[in-house]
Amino acid sequence: MDTDRAGLRERKKRETRIALSWAAIRLTVERGFDNVRIEDIAAEAGVSTRTFSNYFGSKGEAIVARHHDRARAIAAALRERPAGEPIWEAITHAALEGFALGEPLPSGQAADRSWVEGLRLMVAEPALQGEFQKAGAAAEAEFALAVAERTSADATRDVYPRLVAGVVGAALNVVSRQWLIAEPRQSLGDILRDVFDRLAAGLPEPR
Repeated sequence: MDTDRAGLRERKKRETRIALSWAAIRLTVERGFDNVRIEDIAAEAGVSTRTFSNYFGSKGEAIVARHHDRARAIAAALRERPAGEPIWEAITHAALEGFALGEPLPSGQAADRSWVEGLRLMVAEPALQGEFQKAGAAAEAEFALAVAERTSADATRDVYPRLVAGVVGAALNVVSRQWLIAEPRQSLGDILRDVFDRLAAGLPEPR
């Protein structure tokens, strides 16, 4: 029974953290970064500002949290891929699974032009760049560990896991930014497959 209660508490914590992060993203996309207060985010998620402070130190941390969550999900998915699967095939499947966390879209709506433009402004917001960099560094370190486990390498001494993690981090940034600028609109899955297929092929020069 105690184990069940502990599991329920942890699940509630995860759900609250996710709700706060999505609320921060939605409000920032709709209003602009400077026009969103922590109080607004807490109210949107249905919690107190004190609860917000238990999870995040700033609205920037809350916004970027989903970026970090996605990277952790990709690393976890990579660990679950079949052992004999080629590394880039495994990474592609893991990335597709991680991106199934979804985009911050209004409930039941497609990614219309105004929403995409709001996302573009959000990811370009100067005040968020430091948070994105911190999340990216943490994600690369975690992904390097997953690659090291899969390849029986040392994540702290061998270059391969860190190189792959750096390439994957850069590739995921390209996927996200290409999704934001693509005309006509493309799905994240299609862009991701294209990017990782090119990596798996050794980045041959376009014909």
